[in-house]
Amino acid sequence: MTAVLQNNPTTEAATIAAQNDAFRKSIMFFNDAEDTPKGQFVMTSGVAAMGPDARLAATRQVAAFEAFTPDNDPHGSHEFGAVEVFGTTIWFKVDLYDVNYEMGADVPTDPEQTRRVLTLLLPSEY
Repeated sequence: MTAVLQNNPTTEAATIAAQNDAFRKSIMFFNDAEDTPKGQFVMTSGVAAMGPDARLAATRQVAAFEAFTPDNDPHGSHEFGAVEVFGTTIWFKVDLYDVNYEMGADVPTDPEQTRRVLTLLLPSEY
């Protein structure tokens, strides 16, 4: 994936969305290409406590999620969504960090300078 180094918010959002999608799909090996952005996949204690079947169902749904709309994705960066698992809403959020996970990414469109953290969480844990 090539970094976009221009200051066009629409182009930047589209680039970040494509990278977020590739990373999100990689959590279930739907996309295991060599150029998949690097990062971590984590979940909160509330999601973990739902048990292995719910965790797997949530992970599968998040990896396959494509229902982004202007209402749930106003910036077009595919950084947030919600899925229903066994009657419980689970949110997912993608945050962009520097390569040391210490602060926000300086150039979020550059996968060599950016690391993603995809978190599964319950709305009550936000």
